[in-house]
Amino acid sequence: MARKKKPLPLLESVEIEAVAAEGKCLFHWQELVVFVPFCVPGDVCDIQIRRKKHSFAEGEVVRFIKYSNVRAIPFCAHFGICGGCKWQNLPYEEQLRFKQQQVKDQLTRIGKIQLPEFRPILGSVKTQEYRNKLDFGCANKRWLTSEQLKDESVVKGLPAIGFHITGAFDKILPIEKCWLMDDLHNQIRNAIRDYAIAEGITFFDLRQQTGLLRDVIIRNSNTGEWMVIIQFHYDEPGDDQKAKALLEHIADKFPQISSLMYLDNQKCNDTIGDQEILVFRGTDHIFETMEELRFKVGPKSFYQTNTEQAYHLYSVAREFAFGSAEESAGTEKPLVYDLYTGTGTIANFVAKKARRVIGIEYVPEAIEDAKVNSEVNHIDNTLFFAGDMKDILNDDFIGEYGRPDVIITDPPRAGMHPDVVKTILRAAPERIVYVSCNPATQARDLQMMDECYEVVAVQPVDMFPHTPHVENVVLLRKR
Repeated sequence: MARKKKPLPLLESVEIEAVAAEGKCLFHWQELVVFVPFCVPGDVCDIQIRRKKHSFAEGEVVRFIKYSNVRAIPFCAHFGICGGCKWQNLPYEEQLRFKQQQVKDQLTRIGKIQLPEFRPILGSVKTQEYRNKLDFGCANKRWLTSEQLKDESVVKGLPAIGFHITGAFDKILPIEKCWLMDDLHNQIRNAIRDYAIAEGITFFDLRQQTGLLRDVIIRNSNTGEWMVIIQFHYDEPGDDQKAKALLEHIADKFPQISSLMYLDNQKCNDTIGDQEILVFRGTDHIFETMEELRFKVGPKSFYQTNTEQAYHLYSVAREFAFGSAEESAGTEKPLVYDLYTGTGTIANFVAKKARRVIGIEYVPEAIEDAKVNSEVNHIDNTLFFAGDMKDILNDDFIGEYGRPDVIITDPPRAGMHPDVVKTILRAAPERIVYVSCNPATQARDLQMMDECYEVVAVQPVDMFPHTPHVENVVLLRKR
């Protein structure tokens, strides 16, 4: 007979002590660290322990007794349910302070290397409507809170367009208004939902893999252009006509959309990198601008999602790569390698100061966009290569294209493969500029390079207000 689990306790009048990782806060209880979401340091609450392990526990606020003096009023009606902007209840100045400390802690504790004094974090120009891209799931079952489930007046089983809920992969939290992007995106998304419901279009069932309306991606740009990609899943004869009627409705209702696209995805997941995306109306791209440059952004393109802050991020990378005007005056322009170049944004942004920029990226479509971006901007000193970084960047490649004077690397969250780090060390550039969206893996990689390179500058940059995520730029010089 199975042993009955001991009920987990309700802790009364607990004071929240500090900010923790992943947007949570923490306090100590019975020699354990307890992590709790949707609260701030100084809050006094009753906490229900939901999970208990040997070294930590997880809890949930069931009642606030006293609110902290360090608290902001959340501006979004979905706060506390949607997990997207977990720090709305924390004043922005405090968010920046904690992000600065987070970078310092991770580089110090994980990297265990000598570090210079950090530059103050660069706060985001905008703290609302700062994103240029959002991805919304569609589901035949909307997610309901425990209170809604108990409320008999709430209609159950309605479809929804919104965000996935952690721990309920097949359900979607219906979003009425999201503050992360210009409000036109709310109007477009809600119009798609309203038309689909009115016309009896089925919403996707992730478990059964049925239903026509599957996913909606909305992008905009600082040139005023809008791109909408609607992902369908054709089940029955006539579904293609229903899809095109929906597209026609949206195209007519929103003339601001300059690129309206669609696809039929029969896979088990929503990723579109390997899918054929068709143009229904308009172009297959939009443009972003940065200084005098124009960047083509297609449906599969990666572009930093905070456009204005991306300019400040890349400006730091450029400064670190080439130094001040006084430092670079009279010197020969350097050969630059731009690793994980994406659509070549950084490569093209710094090309004017370089003898040549060589960009490497895994995604072939991104490399094609990078080449187009060079052509559009009449840049003739860039070369781009598609393939796995650890396979392309090797001694033979460096022998053929030249030893770099500067390497700029902007890897994904997992950081750089150890083979890539070894090749960089053998290439021995004078400077390495490491742009990272994950200071923890950045710290690990810095430790691998510490014997040959010293960190001489650290600049945190906030790209994602109201979230715990932070970008960090590090300049390394050869010892």
